[in-house]
Amino acid sequence: MSSVPVAVVTGSNKGIGFAIVQALCKQFPGDVYLTARDPGRGQEAVAKLQKEGLHPLFHQLDIDDVQSIRALRDFLKEKYGGLNVLVNNAGIAFKVHDTTPFAVQAEVTLKTNFFGTRNICTELLPLVKPYGKVVNVSSMVSSSALGRCSQELQQKFRSDTITEDELVGLMTKFVEDAKNSVHEKEGWPNTAYGVSKIGVTVLSRIQAQMLNEKRKGDHILLNACCPGWVRTDMAGPQATKSPEEGAETPVYLALLPSDADGPHGQFVSNKTVQPW
Repeated sequence: MSSVPVAVVTGSNKGIGFAIVQALCKQFPGDVYLTARDPGRGQEAVAKLQKEGLHPLFHQLDIDDVQSIRALRDFLKEKYGGLNVLVNNAGIAFKVHDTTPFAVQAEVTLKTNFFGTRNICTELLPLVKPYGKVVNVSSMVSSSALGRCSQELQQKFRSDTITEDELVGLMTKFVEDAKNSVHEKEGWPNTAYGVSKIGVTVLSRIQAQMLNEKRKGDHILLNACCPGWVRTDMAGPQATKSPEEGAETPVYLALLPSDADGPHGQFVSNKTVQPW
């Protein structure tokens, strides 16, 4: 079993994920895994970084597929006995003018951004070694979407005592409400992406609390972050930040020093803790 530290970045064959891998290859003292659903695209991305003199490794990962997640889990367990850094970057977004019915957008977006991310955490969080770092890539859109929720929903999402099961129930309800065309009446904002990222931010708060309770002595730091508005296939060419700039906050959180006791359980943007 290798004693080399290991970092994994989900959805990292392009965009912000690719830039995070690039930065970690330069700064993280161990093996860095670029992951992608499509092995061909993943290997292409690895080759691109190798041309820059960097040495990422590749592992297939589709966060929508529990078998794929478990294959990665078993590989990490066997080869490294766990992992040190996990960056949950994989996510999707429909374009603003996409004509796909809202109900479909809600189901597809939540499936990957919330439920896929949660499945990764369920399988991989137990593997995170002492002093490990977990970074869940969320978005400032989660804050603006939260502000557009009903008072009742805002209270639930801001609660310090909300459980993971309750959060899953709310995310499931949003998808059902969208299918029944009653989501706005039920107090939800009109953004599937925004709701999915509320889920990611709140999940991060819950997970951090769970780590405090169950693994206090392990000093694992887990946070959600917003990379900013970044020029990627997802956000388009008008965005204000380059992928490298978008990677700055996730990389900062992934590389917090081992003696840091925070941030933990926070929502971080531009390397600064934001109110939730």
